Amino acid sequence: MGICVIISDKSIITDESAVNIVALQSHIEGKKYQNPVPTSMAIANMPALMWKYLTYKGKRSPLMPLGPFHVTPAALLPAASQELQLTWLGHSSYILELDGKRLIIDPVFASRASPFSFMGPKRFFASPVLPAELPPIDVVLLSHDHYDHLDRHMMHFLSKKVKQFVCPKGVERHLLRWGIPAANIAVLDWSESFQISDTLRLTATPARHFSGRWFQRNETLWSSYVLEGRDKKVFIGGDSGYFDGFAEIGATYGPFDLTILEIGAYDVNWPDIHMGPEKATQAHLALKGNVMLPVHWGTFNLAFHDWDEPAEKIVQLAEEKNITLWMPAPGETGLLPEHNKISYWWRAYK
Repeated sequence: MGICVIISDKSIITDESAVNIVALQSHIEGKKYQNPVPTSMAIANMPALMWKYLTYKGKRSPLMPLGPFHVTPAALLPAASQELQLTWLGHSSYILELDGKRLIIDPVFASRASPFSFMGPKRFFASPVLPAELPPIDVVLLSHDHYDHLDRHMMHFLSKKVKQFVCPKGVERHLLRWGIPAANIAVLDWSESFQISDTLRLTATPARHFSGRWFQRNETLWSSYVLEGRDKKVFIGGDSGYFDGFAEIGATYGPFDLTILEIGAYDVNWPDIHMGPEKATQAHLALKGNVMLPVHWGTFNLAFHDWDEPAEKIVQLAEEKNITLWMPAPGETGLLPEHNKISYWWRAYK
């Protein structure tokens, strides 16, 4: 195994039980991190893409304002749930509670997924909860540094409230620059683990994606995660295209009580770095998942499909493949369901 990067006084453990692709630590050439399998990240035909942007006739954004949505009071209780409880805040931001600990994943509250406040993909609805209303958070978990997953202003805010941040290699440079103490940051390579509590363990696993802010690309790592509790296991997918690593993660760490997988922002021009509904269902089955919670949709205009298309497609595909879906409305809190729990909130905005 390579050298473990640690910016924390907490222990980080390399998972020796992982095999094959799951056991790979990230590979870097020069300053650039590489995907676990060959991956096309380039837009194949930029002129055609620009023409599509100008002429696309679909409903990339809702025809009417969404919301306002409000967070469920159960999400704001001082003590975190002992059960597996989740509050979706929109896109890939959510609060996850398990074994008495509360994690917030990729918290983006900004109005745009962009370095600018005046341009770039704009939110369809405001966050269901204000930063000041957030309950006590034990861990901020980050999957990668894209603007729709890493919000600088939220990191500033949370740095004064939260003592533990967990991120992939390289992302700590952003956090340090934004004033988060080094002692509060745990940095994980693929297959390395962080012990949140006696019963709750977090392991970084590979993803097939890319990273970058401004003009830098792939100088920080991107990850998925396995969260193992006392009697529940969760797969936190981050952003990823489909690859055989899902099956190996499922074989090594599964079965999972819950998989959280991205279903939006897919396009024929970038088939390797996002999945879309069809491949997301394949990933769920490969991971040996029980319940699937789709994220990364319905919040930002990031691709050439109708804003609600991912939701409608995943509902249809899940029914065909006998997959149990959990699809809360923004701000809705719930415990892990035993059967389909689909709010269909988006259909109110047809």
